[in-house]
Amino acid sequence: MKENKIVIYTDGAARGNPGRAGWGAVFMVGGKVFELGGRNDHATNNQMELTAPIEALKYLKEKKISGEIEIISDSKYVILGITEWIHNWIEQNWRGAQKKKVLNRKLWEELYKLNEEFKPKWSYVEGHNGDKYNDRADLIATSFADNDPVKLKKS
Repeated sequence: MKENKIVIYTDGAARGNPGRAGWGAVFMVGGKVFELGGRNDHATNNQMELTAPIEALKYLKEKKISGEIEIISDSKYVILGITEWIHNWIEQNWRGAQKKKVLNRKLWEELYKLNEEFKPKWSYVEGHNGDKYNDRADLIATSFADNDPVKLKKS
């Protein structure tokens, strides 16, 4: 792994969808691994899947951590949304293919702004398939959703 490479695994979870919800992020920066997580009393799974990369990028910005960034998610909604669909949504005044308003627009706008600033590479990983960092991001997200958060590895 390059010294200035930042790899972030993100995940979101909701109990009830919508319901109690959480998000998790596992960072690998310069050989160190650290984690973030958070919760929301009432949100959807997709909202938490979007919140995780937003909060991860905001953390990098706040801590002034820079480098080549890769965000890995098991959410095709997030990956396809930010790499493909969003350009048409913006052109169509935030309407999707069926001319309906895009759900979670505020989150998409925030992620788009951060995406334009950081220009991360977006990668998909199949969920619940034995990838230890994806599994850890999932555990963080679900534990926060359950309001019984796991102990996070700190930077």
